[in-house]
Amino acid sequence: MTNYCPHKSIAPSRWLMTFALVVWSSLSYAQMRTEDIYDRGERRRDIPATGIIDPDAPVDSIGGKKERRQKRPIESYLFVDSVRNLNAFSWRHNPYNNNVVRVDIDTMLSGFNRDYIFFQNESIGNVYLGNLGGAVMPLNFFDRRQASPFTFLDAYSTYLYTPDNVQYYNARRPFSQLSFFMSGQSKRAEEQLRVLHSQNISPSSSINLTYRNNGTRGMYNNQKSKDKNLSIAFAHTGPRYTIHGGYIYNMGDIQENGGLVDDREVTDTVVDLPQNLKMNLKDARNVFKGNTLYYTQTYGIPLVSPDSSLGETIADVPAVFIGNAFNFTKFRKTYTDTRSSVEEGFYQNWYVNPSQSADSIAEHEIDVRLFAQIQPYNRNGVFGTIDGGVGFRNESFYNFNLSDYLSPSKGGDKRNSLYVYANAGGRVSRYLSWSGRFRYTPVGYRNQDMMIGGNIELSAYIKNKPLSLTADVQYGMETPSYWDEHYFSNHYAWNNSFAKENETRFSVRLTVPSIGVEAGMWQSLLGNRVYYDASGMPAQHGGTLSVTGVSLRKDFRWRGLHLNNRVLLQWSTAEEVVSVPMLSANATYFYEFSVVKNVLRLQLGVDAYYNTSYYGPGYNPATMQFYNQREVKTGNYLWMDAFLSGKWKRVRLLVKLQHFNYELFGGRRYFQTAHYPLNRRMLKFGVSWNFYD
Repeated sequence: MTNYCPHKSIAPSRWLMTFALVVWSSLSYAQMRTEDIYDRGERRRDIPATGIIDPDAPVDSIGGKKERRQKRPIESYLFVDSVRNLNAFSWRHNPYNNNVVRVDIDTMLSGFNRDYIFFQNESIGNVYLGNLGGAVMPLNFFDRRQASPFTFLDAYSTYLYTPDNVQYYNARRPFSQLSFFMSGQSKRAEEQLRVLHSQNISPSSSINLTYRNNGTRGMYNNQKSKDKNLSIAFAHTGPRYTIHGGYIYNMGDIQENGGLVDDREVTDTVVDLPQNLKMNLKDARNVFKGNTLYYTQTYGIPLVSPDSSLGETIADVPAVFIGNAFNFTKFRKTYTDTRSSVEEGFYQNWYVNPSQSADSIAEHEIDVRLFAQIQPYNRNGVFGTIDGGVGFRNESFYNFNLSDYLSPSKGGDKRNSLYVYANAGGRVSRYLSWSGRFRYTPVGYRNQDMMIGGNIELSAYIKNKPLSLTADVQYGMETPSYWDEHYFSNHYAWNNSFAKENETRFSVRLTVPSIGVEAGMWQSLLGNRVYYDASGMPAQHGGTLSVTGVSLRKDFRWRGLHLNNRVLLQWSTAEEVVSVPMLSANATYFYEFSVVKNVLRLQLGVDAYYNTSYYGPGYNPATMQFYNQREVKTGNYLWMDAFLSGKWKRVRLLVKLQHFNYELFGGRRYFQTAHYPLNRRMLKFGVSWNFYD
């Protein structure tokens, strides 16, 4: 063999061979899948298909049958070997018990037709104002979340990034995703932009950027909205030390039209142009902004040295973990309008200025915690982990009052609380796992607030096919929101002293993935429930009410035909306090097939939503709150979308005719919120592109 000499020229044939090899290697490398669920061309059954690869997709023909050099895997006690060896995976972190939950990386074709963020995660339906970026509330009472403690943003919690819902990624190769959706005419266009980038700094350290921009110019007058959400998160999950943290920015700029002056312009007549409909408000606007800085870090001290020759980590031996957490969050909201642009009688009060409004409120929170976690045997033992901690919470509330004219308040209303908490969990075998949680506030503003709950999961395997039964029970008692008790603005003012709210909730769920069945039941007993009544003011129900829910999901599949069905039944014993539709249903029917094998796969189908008639909520622009109106009923309308979605290598494409049954069948009662009509028929286009390296 001739040794290489830098002083000798390379023959043209060698240049050509070298160039061809570089090109071939680049093309092969560009086609590599990020999720490593294939090993030498055979599907690995022991690794769940929750990452970038579609589990039904064929084996990559380039490099799929050749063993290639793998980068060093992540070193972390939080993940089992099968996860650590993946090329890419994602998770969420619980800052209270130092545990993680695997979540999907959104690259699948299934569900891509649901572009609205509040219809993702298999939502069965939502109350919303018709415009993307506007207020939203789930039809399912048990899915309704609070932006606690920032309850003035409850109606926008679906859009917000928070430390609890930030998604962390670990990818051996840089991974990026760009998604864009657009519909409607340019003057009334609706647009969505999503950007994701994940980059590993080391095998166990990563930084992730996610950005969302949801907005519309509005099909109806004064309906323009825009929500921007940015999360810059970092994670290090090493053999002993872990840290999760980041920065979050949330912003919303929403024009408020107050809904229709007269619903009959929609229900009883046909107005050719939606912009000709008369609305209650012409220049009202809500703007909110929020910033969050947070981190949670832990350090593990093994009580017995792990045996590296057996592949043991600190998760396999008795150990103690100590850590601390920090969270600083602030939000500010401003509402403006002018009297000349408000329909007479829409607002009855003008307390501060008789001609215009400029109401602002703000809230800051600092939460600091110290905690310890004991691992008596190993992390998957009967007593896997037992942990507890102490936290300090400082809350500052800012709201202009008439008294501020005489002595302006710059410091706001500051409230402090000291709380303790504990968690425990374990696994008896692969058939039984359990967990418990407790939190109590002995001192401060939220004195005597408490929460205690537990969870148990039973698993069985029939012909190696799993089924699980999960039961959860929780009791909580908490201080009502500051803003439900104290508020002053140009249109609304109150000063309440409410008793503590309490709730006992029980749920049970049966899941059989192999036959596409999921059934569940929820029961909630609510005491001293605070709600917004028909006048749009906060009130407290003095007794106890119950809300019950029963759900069933059944997915049928025959070859390429998919018939996915979900039904939810709900009952409330006090509809004037908690109003829910008795029946909500969602059906997604589509046919999936390959146009070009291993290259292009399509889904052609319809997505339908329905709920029975009930007193659906109204919406108050001045307070940004849904309230329990008793004037008109909403629902009893079938909403249908027709879609064609496809996956071509790394690209997903969508063409959707949204609300295609408008004026075809179903009538004209397309309202989910009282006096707010949903959008008419629109043609939508979407694309999502994954980039590796």
